[in-house]
Amino acid sequence: MIKKFKPVILLLINLLFLQGICGQTPQDMPDFLVQKFSQYCKSVPREEIYIHCDRDEYISGENIWFNTYLVDRQSFKPSLNSRIVYFELLNTENRPVVQKRILIDKGFGPGQIVLPDTLSSGSYRIRAYTSWMKNFLPYNCFIKDINIYNTLSNKDFKRKLNAGNFIKKENSNNTRKIKYTGLTLNVNNSKPDILEIFVNADKRFRSENSDLIYIFIQTHGNINHVSSEKLTEETTKFTVPKVLLSAGINQITIFNSKGEPVGERFIYTPVRENNFLTLHSVDSCDLRDKITLEIELENETLAALNSTNLSISVAPQRNNPEIMDMDDYLVFGTEYGLPWQEAIKGKKNNELSREIIDSILLNVTSNWIDWATILSGDLHHFKYQMEKEDHHLSGKLLTDDQQAAHPGELVLMCSPGKEAAFQYTRTDNEGNFNFNIHIDEGPKDLIFMPDDVSKNHKIIIESSFSDQFLKSEVSVDSTTTTTPAYISKLSVNLQVQKIYGVSAIGNSLTPVFQPVKPSRFYGNPDIELILADYISLPVMNEIFFELLPGVSLKMKKSTYEISITYRIDDDQFSTLPCLMIDGVIIKDASMIANLNPEIVEKIDVIKGKYLVGKYFFPGLVNVITKSGDFSSVSLPDYMVRLPYKVTDPVRSFVSPDYSSQEMKDSRIPDYRNTLYWNPSVKPGKDGRAIVEFWSSDNKSDYLINIQGITQEGKTFSFQKILKVK
Repeated sequence: MIKKFKPVILLLINLLFLQGICGQTPQDMPDFLVQKFSQYCKSVPREEIYIHCDRDEYISGENIWFNTYLVDRQSFKPSLNSRIVYFELLNTENRPVVQKRILIDKGFGPGQIVLPDTLSSGSYRIRAYTSWMKNFLPYNCFIKDINIYNTLSNKDFKRKLNAGNFIKKENSNNTRKIKYTGLTLNVNNSKPDILEIFVNADKRFRSENSDLIYIFIQTHGNINHVSSEKLTEETTKFTVPKVLLSAGINQITIFNSKGEPVGERFIYTPVRENNFLTLHSVDSCDLRDKITLEIELENETLAALNSTNLSISVAPQRNNPEIMDMDDYLVFGTEYGLPWQEAIKGKKNNELSREIIDSILLNVTSNWIDWATILSGDLHHFKYQMEKEDHHLSGKLLTDDQQAAHPGELVLMCSPGKEAAFQYTRTDNEGNFNFNIHIDEGPKDLIFMPDDVSKNHKIIIESSFSDQFLKSEVSVDSTTTTTPAYISKLSVNLQVQKIYGVSAIGNSLTPVFQPVKPSRFYGNPDIELILADYISLPVMNEIFFELLPGVSLKMKKSTYEISITYRIDDDQFSTLPCLMIDGVIIKDASMIANLNPEIVEKIDVIKGKYLVGKYFFPGLVNVITKSGDFSSVSLPDYMVRLPYKVTDPVRSFVSPDYSSQEMKDSRIPDYRNTLYWNPSVKPGKDGRAIVEFWSSDNKSDYLINIQGITQEGKTFSFQKILKVK
């Protein structure tokens, strides 16, 4: 009976399911949109990076000092999702001239690079991104163009064109159309308290949708307003209280009765609060004078001071500075590209009217909020994952004819050492594989190999830096053959500092994450033979025969074989164990047989079966040399050895201290181009921070530039001119 009525039951279930879908009432649509939108933002979070550099113009051979701020786009708080930022300096042809992996702790990370003194004069591009952001390159990355001058070279200045043109300008009028020409959307954002939304719909649209639409307003992933509305005439006005809108770029989307987006518009809501930072300092000083900066945060921010981080630079003032404040940058970020940088020409957002910014927004689309993807729920596979706990090192396994290996092939990674470390992974459908490496600044020695060496597979280790770049044209500017006077001064200052051996590079900053203490992946061995406890034997065969019961090393045909013999009850079994030298898996027992016993420190043996995850060891023999670095044998062809540092160490900035009269009278010239740099200034419980440094022998106007952010996502951007006379 059950088999007889089973098709009927399944048909009824399907009909009820379809009826539930088709019968979705308009009252359910707002909840449906909210659910879809929230799920998308959770599944596809967006990160933003802001880089605060000590200057915007440099001389070849100088240091660039910078601080990295990693921000979650939705909350605007420092992001805890990634601990590595990839920092690159690109030339005009998009070739990297410097690449660094910057360690991030609680959303912050200081950095420092030395510019090669061979760099030609031109505009160079700083770009920075996380592993997760690589899924959305070339757009989702921080970009900033700087000028570098080589006054000792006569080459023309190379400049990038359209450096900030992230998007295509599609619409120049006051409306944006998404799908259906029967509806247009206009917005009046000029009133102080309410936002006016005008929806113009023709008769056909109103008839097909029963005069019903839905209004959805969101700001960087946060829902501000959702409602179902009735169209009462050809042009219907709707109002939304501005108190509901978050500060930033507000995306207004109109949906028809079926839940399809049919109209879209972006507007700007300015920050309702002023800067929270006050700086007390002198306006001018003499040469080699002590300068004190007293930074004070307002009382309302004191609750967030535990993780407030400020970076401070004091560098020569340019004639026409175009400072990219964190406040202004994060409004647009990479979600909307950077057309505003070209449009506002160095002005601050608060210096522009709301109408001007809204007109700029007519030409943008969101690189993050894509309603077609949101409603379909079809999230693409993301190749790159967040590096929250470990660094992801990727590679590709190829056949001998350079084709991708079959999926499921095992790839092994060993770290030579007296404490064996081991990982394994499998290839995907395209031959790709991935290993997780602990995030720290310690040097690592990594060896990769295919598990099945008989297939002659080749391993390619991929760079962790992306090769996806924005296209830009290059212009050769011969008018800059005559170096500006202030650039010549910076160059002379650098040469004087080099002649006298004066450097701003200090000691390494304390690592945030200490290297993991090595430990044997196989735990305590069944046999741990320390050769120093026994008399010396001339060859490895005798060591195995005399000192390792149940383990034999014998010549078999033209090669050697190591086996382990063990008993279970009255039965005797023999197995061929996994072989290692210094924790590195080898496939040829003769490599152990040919070792000089004088260089061997000990031998570990695991007699029984051993599992690491799902990787099976049929016993294990690990010969550990006195050096412990796998240098006693030649590297087999199937192995790839990679010296590696997950993150690059960062040096501290140092400058002279003229508190003593002897130092103040010193004849060693002080021509620092960057007067002061501190990437991590943390206010105390009273909301104050005091910074002290000394002026140099340069008479110049200096720009004090302070950037920062609290744990709650409040940003700080402040500038002041200091005259050294």
